[in-house]
Amino acid sequence: MVQEAALAASIKTRIAALLRNTALPLRVSLWNGTEFDLGPAPAVRFVLRRPELMRRLLRGDVDSLADAYVHGDLAVEGRLEDILKVGIELAERLGRVRWIGAVARFLPRRSRRHSRSSDAEWVRHHYDVSNEFYALWLDRRMTYSCAYFHTGQEDIDTAQDQKLDHICRKLRLQPGDRLLDVGCGWGGLVEYAVRHYGVRAVGVTLSERQYELACRRLGEAGLADRAEIRLQDYRDIADSEPFDKIVSIGMYEHVGGANRPLYFAKLFGLLKENGLLLNHGITTADPAGASAGPAGGGFIDRYVFPGGELPHIAQVVREMAEQRFEVLDVENLRPHYAATLLHWVRRLEARKDEVIERVGAARYRIWRIYMAGCAIAFERNWLSLYQVLAGKGGGNGALRRPWTRRHQYDADDPAFFPRPLDWAGI
Repeated sequence: MVQEAALAASIKTRIAALLRNTALPLRVSLWNGTEFDLGPAPAVRFVLRRPELMRRLLRGDVDSLADAYVHGDLAVEGRLEDILKVGIELAERLGRVRWIGAVARFLPRRSRRHSRSSDAEWVRHHYDVSNEFYALWLDRRMTYSCAYFHTGQEDIDTAQDQKLDHICRKLRLQPGDRLLDVGCGWGGLVEYAVRHYGVRAVGVTLSERQYELACRRLGEAGLADRAEIRLQDYRDIADSEPFDKIVSIGMYEHVGGANRPLYFAKLFGLLKENGLLLNHGITTADPAGASAGPAGGGFIDRYVFPGGELPHIAQVVREMAEQRFEVLDVENLRPHYAATLLHWVRRLEARKDEVIERVGAARYRIWRIYMAGCAIAFERNWLSLYQVLAGKGGGNGALRRPWTRRHQYDADDPAFFPRPLDWAGI
């Protein structure tokens, strides 16, 4: 007992020195039952179940601690908000580089070589977990992307429908338009656009689970004659089947920095003259777009989105312009994604027992901390979410476009288009 008390005192002294005597509301419980507090009124409890975890903590090895959390060697108790605050404080104090949302950072520690096979493997890693798993906590359409709130008081089903309609209005979808959804998920937007806007749609995904469910849903809705879901890489879509409108939601994060010019070039080639593209995706707040990332940045790369790489919005706009797109509208939905993630976390926690039964406790812990951490990252502007609307010009290079953007927000307000300039008398 004397040795254990001395060990606990020594560990507490070393941690306090590393933390520069900052009082954290944290209680640390060691593998031998010894406990000590790092501040008054501890709101969070770390239970280190193996001795080597203390060495990782003292080294500030956030990635290894994250691994221990996933595998159950490190238990974390407390309210999720308090856990994240303490985690951020620890990363700031113990991490070896500046903290920029370590637990929620999307960028991998190094750029990855993207290929058709690796991209398909990484997509399946995330999306083929289980359709039933996602159905437990997503909205009724299983829309796994940022929702759109008018007041902030909507439920997730309403907010996701508002997002789908917001996109359809931006694209000025008309009956008979041919729409391509790149990375269509479970087909929610395809179904919505066909049903409410009278388009004919093609959705492509690399996830077999998404493909199977999306096809079944379209068949059950009686829309299979107007919509098609393909298990296909977007790079394999034939240029001979052009589209009036293209939408890409949460897709380019998986493309890879080296491939983004090719990605936008391919979409430009698939678009008809005077056609529109809406690109909806996550960006980093770091203008340098550094791929090294902060401590803990490997967590999401290993457990959630392998191969993900994020640009800054300036890179996105530049790369679209370099492929001859005319950018029409750039909208930042950062607060909307923070709210969306909190909805998802609450719904995940409400179905905790079912989630664990379906995919196991480790998967529950991963998704709980990943989504909560991302909510913090969006709230604090470490990450953002942009919708960029762009178009492909006609024969003279100019894109036919309306005078204003009022049609995006008022369904009864028609889009008025400029006429050709009248040069008479000049």
